[in-house]
Amino acid sequence: MKFTAAQIAGILEGEVIGDPLVEVYKLAKIEEGVAGSLTFLSNPKYENYIYSTQASITIVNHSFDPKSDVNTTLIKVQDAYGAFTRLLEVYNEVKRNKSGIEQFTIISDNVSYGENLYLGSFSYIGVNVVIGDNVKIYPNCYVGDNVHIGNNVTLFAGAKVYSETVIGNHCVIHSGAIIGADGFGFTPTEDGTYKAVPQIGNVIIEDHVDIGSCTTIDRATLGSTIIRRGVKLDNQIQIAHNVEIGENTAIAAQTGVAGSTKIGKNCIIGGQVGIVGHLIIGNNVRIQAQSGIGKNIKDDEVLQGSPAFHLPDYNKSYVHFKNLTKIASDIDELKKSANQINK
Repeated sequence: MKFTAAQIAGILEGEVIGDPLVEVYKLAKIEEGVAGSLTFLSNPKYENYIYSTQASITIVNHSFDPKSDVNTTLIKVQDAYGAFTRLLEVYNEVKRNKSGIEQFTIISDNVSYGENLYLGSFSYIGVNVVIGDNVKIYPNCYVGDNVHIGNNVTLFAGAKVYSETVIGNHCVIHSGAIIGADGFGFTPTEDGTYKAVPQIGNVIIEDHVDIGSCTTIDRATLGSTIIRRGVKLDNQIQIAHNVEIGENTAIAAQTGVAGSTKIGKNCIIGGQVGIVGHLIIGNNVRIQAQSGIGKNIKDDEVLQGSPAFHLPDYNKSYVHFKNLTKIASDIDELKKSANQINK
């Protein structure tokens, strides 16, 4: 699909400097721009590329004043980065504008769905499932019995949603994610083996939640595992049974949260963080990558280390740790000097 500079400027409420009829059909970084591509310039460090780029159209800030001739048509806007982000959203909307039910799908009894459903091939929808408007379920997805999916939800190829799960509006679940698998509940027996404890709860995902590829969110033993509104989960995260994650918290890849831990609002948790079970983590907490959390955390704390402790203390301690060999050598020299004095 092609768009002219005039059409793009209309979407962005921008001003065209150059040829309003020039067309583009793809997006590119400014240093890799070729004929037919659209790019943007917002960071002054990249300004030199605008004089050599072959991109047909470049979005720039209103304040941009070229120091020499440019070959690209400019679209001037208030915020070039924000405008380009908006175009990416439009591009995704167009690219993902699928609808209809493809062949080789299974829709079980008593399923209801709203307008503009897309259901890809080899997907399975269980009994008593309720699906809202503008939902896209890509090929090879599984949706178990009694699942409720809100409006404007996307399940990418291969996502698995177990029974009883509730998904709100405007959510995205990426390929390979598993929502509602059994929690890790086992009890030891007298003969040294383990017996599974039935996990009869569910998972509740509120509105505007994004869940990355191969992330697993376990169902509760009793009650619900809850992912609150606006949460963003990266790829390859493990969320255990009965965990609750507060609104607008973001968690990076390979983090594991053990059972029944409660995480507050507006937290940012780095990659490869390990959090033990039955903890309470406050609001606005920042946890640096590869930290280990073994105790409750108050609001607004910033931590690092394993076990984690206050970031300023960690940084001071780490300076000493890097110099540990020298410090030990200095102590040995002091001991030798002290022994000589004592003689």
